[in-house]
Amino acid sequence: MEKVKKEKSILGQISDLSHRLVLVLVIPIIISLILMLFYAWKYHSSIFRMDTIASLKDTVVEVIPGTAWNIVSGRESFENSKLYATIHEVEDTIESVTDKTGEENRLSLIVAHRTMQTLENYVDTIRDNINAQAPVVESEAVVSEIRDVASLVDSMLNEYIAGEIRSTAHMSISMGIVIIVTAVAELVIVIVAWIFRNRSVKRTALSVRQPIERLEEAAERIAEGSLDERIADTDISELRNLTAQVNIMADRLKSMMDKSTQDARNLRKAELRTLQAQINPHFLYNTLDAIVWKAEAGNKEEVIQLTDALSNFFRISLSSGADWIPISQEKKHIEGYLRIQQTRYRDIMKYEIDIPDELGDVYILKLLLQPLVENALYHGLKIKRGGGIISVTGRREGDELVFSVKDTGLGMTADQLKELNERMKNGQPSVSEGGGGFGLVNVNLRIRLYYNQTEGLKIESSENGTTVSFRVPCRSREEISENESVSG
Repeated sequence: MEKVKKEKSILGQISDLSHRLVLVLVIPIIISLILMLFYAWKYHSSIFRMDTIASLKDTVVEVIPGTAWNIVSGRESFENSKLYATIHEVEDTIESVTDKTGEENRLSLIVAHRTMQTLENYVDTIRDNINAQAPVVESEAVVSEIRDVASLVDSMLNEYIAGEIRSTAHMSISMGIVIIVTAVAELVIVIVAWIFRNRSVKRTALSVRQPIERLEEAAERIAEGSLDERIADTDISELRNLTAQVNIMADRLKSMMDKSTQDARNLRKAELRTLQAQINPHFLYNTLDAIVWKAEAGNKEEVIQLTDALSNFFRISLSSGADWIPISQEKKHIEGYLRIQQTRYRDIMKYEIDIPDELGDVYILKLLLQPLVENALYHGLKIKRGGGIISVTGRREGDELVFSVKDTGLGMTADQLKELNERMKNGQPSVSEGGGGFGLVNVNLRIRLYYNQTEGLKIESSENGTTVSFRVPCRSREEISENESVSG
């Protein structure tokens, strides 16, 4: 099973790095703080024990022997002296301190505690002598012993204090060593952390830089036209969405380029088909026959008019290869066509053209109106009994031109209109005249592609006739791109 690569984020990597650095730097500080607190506690405890034992010295050396002498000399009664309470208090204190003392200094306190018990036995002897009314001399000898024992206890206490001082000194040295070692350790850790930080920063930067460099290289190749280029997925979350969007952009660019290529092919087919329609041999034969017939009949003026109309028709159709012509030429083109056709269909066709002369200098894509007029004649008036009228109108609305070709012919059924709209929606140029409407499909495609707009022709039809209209932007000669051919 393929191992799933863990997704990382730039912020997450930086956060992990900072957490690790903080952890590495904080741990020795916490350890040194704990050690400092431990030694400070031990130092304070030792001082407290020494102070406690030192406070007993005066009681042991002065108070207890002095009280015993006062009792023996009769200055103080045994009951009022509280000698036993004083001795017990000293013993309890020594025992308490012994429990808190380490093994190295306990022996002096243990001996002192036992010696205090011996001292208590001597006090018992004084009590017994007093009760037995023994000679004072005997009790004085016991007091002398008590003084000696008290001195011994005092020496034990001094020995304990000396031992504690030595232990404290050693502890102070140990604490100094710990401080030095901790400082050195922290210095080493800081150096290690700095090295770790540099390596982690380089590793993090590399993990971010590599996907960005791949993204840049792929984007550059896409910009150069390699639309099949795709960027491999990355485990950096911040770049994942950007990578996906660049790949989507490449897919869309490829799709648009493919569509543009197909549109260009369709446009060339549409233009070729439109031009072929203009050079329809049947139209040419019929027009030449009409000219011959008029010449034989001696109608000189009509021969001149037909010849001039035919000449203008083909000259404007070709326009020296130009794609854009002034509206005045487009108007002359449809006038020539309608004049020629009226010669043939005088009884069934009438026409009117309403395009203001002030629009004459505005440029339009050539061969937009003539195919609409031809469609109106052949698929509207010609198949209707009694013929009808073809009306061509043009007007300016703000920055747009609106043209319409209306006929009073047979019109289309709802199904025929739906089928024609589907053909125009698909944008496929017609390759034959079968079924009619090939001119409408081609014109619709050329309007959409040349003017870069989604809407082309608008068709309305009923039993009273058909109206085909379209709306395009106004363009002057200067506004047309240098790459587009223009007819003067």
